Amino acid sequence: MQLRPDALDAHLAKTLSPIYTIHGDESLLVQEAVDRVRAAARAGGYTERDVLSVERSFDWGALANAGQSMSLFGDKKLIEMRIPGGKPGKDGGAALKAHADAANSDVLTIITLPRLDATASKSDWFTSLDRAGVTVKVDPVDRARLPDWIAQRLSAQGQKVEAGEPGRRVLQFIADRVEGNLLAAHQEIQKLGLLYPAGALAFEQVQDAVLNVARYDVFKLSEAVLSGDVARLVRMLDGLRGEGEAAPLVLWALTEEVRTLAKITRGMASGKPLAMLLREYRVWGPRERLMEQAVGRVTAPMLAQALQLAARLDRQVKGLRADGLPSDPWDGMLQLGLLLAGERPPMARATRAARPAHA
Repeated sequence: MQLRPDALDAHLAKTLSPIYTIHGDESLLVQEAVDRVRAAARAGGYTERDVLSVERSFDWGALANAGQSMSLFGDKKLIEMRIPGGKPGKDGGAALKAHADAANSDVLTIITLPRLDATASKSDWFTSLDRAGVTVKVDPVDRARLPDWIAQRLSAQGQKVEAGEPGRRVLQFIADRVEGNLLAAHQEIQKLGLLYPAGALAFEQVQDAVLNVARYDVFKLSEAVLSGDVARLVRMLDGLRGEGEAAPLVLWALTEEVRTLAKITRGMASGKPLAMLLREYRVWGPRERLMEQAVGRVTAPMLAQALQLAARLDRQVKGLRADGLPSDPWDGMLQLGLLLAGERPPMARATRAARPAHA
């Protein structure tokens, strides 16, 4: 049975399933879900606990043994199985399926895995686990939802932000400093609860307390580019540079967006509908909406200029001569990103934006 994370508490208040399969890449949210199931199991009399961590040489017979070896006092058992690699293999798949088929109310099993791909989600072992118990898919908190997530966490500890624009400013300030690092966001929110009493938080209080602990993902860079969010683009490039990300990888991510936009705009010029082109070039999910925004903003001359700039930057990051570019390829990539985000003229704006980072 599939269950949303926000429905887990209501479920646990009514019943306990023999198996809980919790998967996702956001470690904080996965651990919180596990903690809630573990607390409910303890309250339900599952006092004996075994923890199994699947390493390279893991003996899958340990799972069967854990399920069969009960306490002399008849206590119910909790098994926590952690599969960090996400792929149990042939022997592990067979063991998990057998465990699911033999599920009973005396043993409650929590299985944690990273986010599963389509193949794993359709495997026999996963469908057996889902059929025998509850599956909780933990999705990451994307940048657009992060301010609301922060507000909910503040509310849970009796704090809030002011109504209207001042409150949105506070939430955006926190989100900018914790983006990509949800565990650190959780810690910063807890720190606010320790420093200040319940009630509304002023911007100055948050500014003094919240550290800059953001982590940036090069593959999230396209979100800032496609949405035209210049402030986030500058912040992410500066962050990626500070974290030591490889310039060729960042350039590749930007260039892929240029190529996709160029193909889609050419297709639309020939009369093809946008929806068909998005499917053709495998633009799915939230990226589809962002791509629609970008297509309405860029022009064919802008994309031609962007492709030429990307080609010169490619020569530069490979150590070859490329005329007409800033000496630092990161400044050139900022020009490219600003061009895609709809900023004109890109050369002048990039120079102004990049200068503070090197001051």
